[in-house]
Amino acid sequence: MRRRWLCAAAIASISCSGDDRTVLTVYSPHGKDLLGYFEKGFETAHPAIDVQWVDMGSQEVLDRVRAEGTNPQADLWFGAPAEAFDRAAKENLLEPYIPTWSNSVSVEARDERDRWYGTYLTPEVIGYNTAAVSRADAPRDWDDVLDPKWKGKVLIRDPIASGTMRAIFGAIVARSVARTGSPEAGYEWLRKLDANTREYTLNPTILYQKLGRQEGVITLWDMPDIATLQQRLKIPVDYVIPSSGTPLLVDGIAIVRGTKRPKEARLYYEYVSTPEALKEAAVRFLRIPARTDIARDSLPEWIRVAMTKIKPMPVDRKLMADSLNTWMKYWDANIRNSGRTR
Repeated sequence: MRRRWLCAAAIASISCSGDDRTVLTVYSPHGKDLLGYFEKGFETAHPAIDVQWVDMGSQEVLDRVRAEGTNPQADLWFGAPAEAFDRAAKENLLEPYIPTWSNSVSVEARDERDRWYGTYLTPEVIGYNTAAVSRADAPRDWDDVLDPKWKGKVLIRDPIASGTMRAIFGAIVARSVARTGSPEAGYEWLRKLDANTREYTLNPTILYQKLGRQEGVITLWDMPDIATLQQRLKIPVDYVIPSSGTPLLVDGIAIVRGTKRPKEARLYYEYVSTPEALKEAAVRFLRIPARTDIARDSLPEWIRVAMTKIKPMPVDRKLMADSLNTWMKYWDANIRNSGRTR
């Protein structure tokens, strides 16, 4: 990983591969297992290309792409909620590209000017430690997490750097705006959540470790990662799909504007979004494909079952793109850790 960080920080025209292959730099929050799997497969199919990925939170990717705008270091951005890609597109940070499968996603899963397209669908859920909380006692909906009985028992990934948590917090505030015309009820909801929060963890790994050790027993996070902890890592966790509705995030992919390797970036873009790659991601990494031309019965059973239970929460994407930064700044300055003194 140190090599990958150093390469990503190097001048784009200099290869860090140690050979004469073309370096393709990918920024992504998808984690080393998925990224390493696709790196190996892509390099086998394209031996003249050396994929070097940098794994970081999706908000961190946006911040980095923005900071590097005049001298891009990344070629491709693989993974983040649509809201983050919408902001990047608005700031002219993404290169338009029409993939070969452009007609196989819904209009909600693509940018109208082809600056990003959806790869996965990511439902947000309530996670809990099954050794400490029974299925019957687990929160059934978002408001249940605010019950005082969970005070000091909730773990939250720091939302400033996390696209997942920003999306959940943003959906709560956007719900308030839709109902009342004001974000105040959403802020009050976040204050009550803060009062129950034991810790805002620095990264997902710490969140998973603490949840597994019962240093907190409730969290808000995405369904594929909770399912991975449960099915693959055998950590005693499970999830509840909120009964009133949940943000069903579109996880996207985009080429970074100014890349010096557009051909290689397009090849990777297409490689990770083929039906075969999406099915493999579903089986190996519990990702739900965004493409609509993949037969539901070809996907794992847990995905088929989950999709029958998910009630998507309506979220105004434009409102999120325009307002989420303001909402998060308010949360950080006025709500974070304020409930611990009450």
